[in-house]
Amino acid sequence: MKYQEALEYINDKNKYGSRLGLDSIGKLLSLLGNPQEGLKYIHVGGTNGKGSTSSYLAHALEAGGYNVGLFTSPYIERFNERIQINGQDIPDKTLGRITGLIKEKADIMVEEGFEHPTTFEIVTAIGFMYFKEENADYIVLEVGLGGRYDSTNIISSPLASVITTIDYDHIDVLGDTLDKIAYQKAGIIKKNSIVVSYPQEEEALKVIKEVSDEMKAELHLCPMENIKVKEISDAGACFDFHYGEVNMKDINISMLGEYQIYNATLALTTLLILKEKGFVDISEEQIREGLVKTKWPGRLEVMKKNPIFLIDGAHNVQGIAQLKKAISLFKYNKLILGVGILKDKDSSHMVELLAPIADKIVVTEVNMPRKLDAEDLAKEIAKYNENVFIEKDIKKAIEKTLELSEKDDMIVFGGSLYLIGEVRTLIKLL
Repeated sequence: MKYQEALEYINDKNKYGSRLGLDSIGKLLSLLGNPQEGLKYIHVGGTNGKGSTSSYLAHALEAGGYNVGLFTSPYIERFNERIQINGQDIPDKTLGRITGLIKEKADIMVEEGFEHPTTFEIVTAIGFMYFKEENADYIVLEVGLGGRYDSTNIISSPLASVITTIDYDHIDVLGDTLDKIAYQKAGIIKKNSIVVSYPQEEEALKVIKEVSDEMKAELHLCPMENIKVKEISDAGACFDFHYGEVNMKDINISMLGEYQIYNATLALTTLLILKEKGFVDISEEQIREGLVKTKWPGRLEVMKKNPIFLIDGAHNVQGIAQLKKAISLFKYNKLILGVGILKDKDSSHMVELLAPIADKIVVTEVNMPRKLDAEDLAKEIAKYNENVFIEKDIKKAIEKTLELSEKDDMIVFGGSLYLIGEVRTLIKLL
């Protein structure tokens, strides 16, 4: 199968929607020879910070000299980003070949009376096949949705299950209370395994502890109180951290925002625990090198200057709160906000946080069926800010923000990962 044919095949299967459960992915992988088996995984779940934490882990392991697979979602600009080895996207030709093989097995499934695999199940299988072929030493595997019934949870015994911050998101699927959501996220905890969790809200933490006890898993709460922040700026951050007998001074990261210190520390703690257990051989200097080299497209990323043009994938209340805090790190005259949100998000509270600090706001629409109509979003924003402009076309929305700004101003686009992916592509052409 050629590359473009593969993309069309994968995207066409969106018609099957999302399916929570492991029966379908299990059958597909069985037909493929169970490529997921015999590999070493660090499984990363949670609500916010999964991608960044995964990237920190992968970059540090790569700095340690390992062949490291990274599986994430969604992609920002190009599908291949979702499946990487040592920072390199899966090649087009390889993606086409593996997708062709998976199509053969999916057809067999349907002939045998099984439901056709969903897009995410297909993508997960592609990732496992590629990592197996490339003999990855370690795979950092990011959960797609939830955890308990997510396709990535087909793996049997990860080296560690890492849980980032848990917040309200996908409540129609995962539940409308923090404990229900936490129960789904904690589903990646396996028997007699290692669990490293961000210090959660009490309601969520209680569930994680209960599941860990039930699975006889060794739970480690990342000691964020052991962080000493030395500097946070629009160029990154510097901090000290100690864990057990390890005392690391002047750890530098290049990603922006206070929350990236915590994501980096969660990854760092995981690696120190795995090193202590003998599961990974990596030096403190190699970890430092990996952390400072880590970049993650679309997360507080400055695309241009004069005016500053910042994009961020914040797509829920917790993410917007962090974006608001990060904006204060920059010096600017006026703030022009570009925003597009999906209709299944808590748009009212997201807007309540961000709209009041902007001087002007350009409302646009995400190019997907779940988009929140620009008119409805503009009405919500008008409660807090009367300087609202509607440009449904994303390219025109970008042009409008540039038209409204001067060289000492700052433009920020956010509200959806899908939105900023397109913005990231388009702004390079302007």
